[in-house]
Amino acid sequence: MGLTEENRRDVVNYRIERAYIALDQAKKNLQINCLEVTANRLYYAAYYAASALLIAYGIRTKSHEGNISQFGQQFVITGKVSKDLGKFYNQLFQMRLTGDYGDTFGLTEEDVVPKIQPTEDFINEVTALARQKLEM
Repeated sequence: MGLTEENRRDVVNYRIERAYIALDQAKKNLQINCLEVTANRLYYAAYYAASALLIAYGIRTKSHEGNISQFGQQFVITGKVSKDLGKFYNQLFQMRLTGDYGDTFGLTEEDVVPKIQPTEDFINEVTALARQKLEM
């Protein structure tokens, strides 16, 4: 069952809002030195933004890996977004996995802090494309 155009806009708006909320949560958790939580929220901020873009284009995914894969296939390979943006999204995913599940080492400030601004840039660029697609 597909989304109506109005439903699609609502879902895209919701995902964009969630992206910015997750980014704010990342920044707040960094202030209290919760690096793993910061990494998690940075990844989810990008995930929600990428999800908004995919939904705007009518692309459905069933997993995080599917989201990353479709983002790469539909937007990186086609040149709609830069390869650097695609690589960065993958880096956030790997950092989140390390923070959430890594048993051999933790994350450091050097791992996490440099990702804050690029995550915000990622969200801004990706959500602008989603809005443009839906003429929001």
